[in-house]
Amino acid sequence: MPLTTAEIHALFAAHPVLLAPMEDVSDVVFRRLCRSLGAKLCYTEFVNVEGLLRGCKTARRKMVLPADDTPTAIQIYGSDPERLAEAAVVAEAAQPSFIDINCGCWVPKIAGRGAGAGWLRDPAAMVAMTRMVVERVSMPVTVKTRIGLGPESEMPIIDLARRLEDAGVAALTIHCRTAKMGHSGAADWSWAARAQEVVRIPVIVNGDIKSGEDAARALQETGCAAVMVGRMAIDHPWIFREAEGIIARGELPVLPTAEERLDLCRQHLTANVEARGEYAGVRVTRRHLSGYLRGLPGASALRRELLFCDSFEGCLAILDAAGQRLAA
Repeated sequence: MPLTTAEIHALFAAHPVLLAPMEDVSDVVFRRLCRSLGAKLCYTEFVNVEGLLRGCKTARRKMVLPADDTPTAIQIYGSDPERLAEAAVVAEAAQPSFIDINCGCWVPKIAGRGAGAGWLRDPAAMVAMTRMVVERVSMPVTVKTRIGLGPESEMPIIDLARRLEDAGVAALTIHCRTAKMGHSGAADWSWAARAQEVVRIPVIVNGDIKSGEDAARALQETGCAAVMVGRMAIDHPWIFREAEGIIARGELPVLPTAEERLDLCRQHLTANVEARGEYAGVRVTRRHLSGYLRGLPGASALRRELLFCDSFEGCLAILDAAGQRLAA
């Protein structure tokens, strides 16, 4: 259900570690799994506005929000301001908690067409687009972006944060790398700290949040309202549980047991097969296996077995056999 701006701010204060929007990852199954481990607020996969407005099945699927899938923000991306505003209206009808605009995806096929981080080529146009979207819908709108396109001389994020606040955004997520860096190099959280200093809206710091300790440190060092976890959640969704323990209670992180790791494989596999069918469900689970199985005795061999098994029952049998070996 939609949140008010005040409720979004309160949610960040109470649960400051968020699941990032990730294409082909943060679907409803993965959001449920991460919530079971402590991720309160989640974002959808990227929704292409052109596909959405054409009625594309994939785009529509990404916006389906079951009753238990809350709070969740729908993230949209595109290069045309009017089409983004139209898509925001469609997204609003799905009743997400709020709408997020992707102005940070660095992948050339997206940024090269002017969507995602491509908006950073013209910050004035980005602000105007954001204002149009904000004015078109009745729910809060947020933006996720990067610190700039390339060298430091081209990083507009501090001034841009002020202008986006003036345009009416409810919060701003900053991935602390440039678009040209992609995922290479180190994220510089100081840019998020500097942005938070000049705006009243919450700033969410993103990039290189690789552990619960990183999440706590990012909050402390930047003064930001929340942190967003992306790639680390793919391999280690327990990061949400670990971060919550550190931030809320000062607890040292407890790594998942071997049994927990195998059980999560079973849970994720079963849910994916139920949601997508056997063929797709087995395959989409594979990207998580190296992380889920990390540290188990014979993990490499177990992962290879699962990668070459195409049946749901076969994968369950492999995981059950691994559990029996651990118990022996």
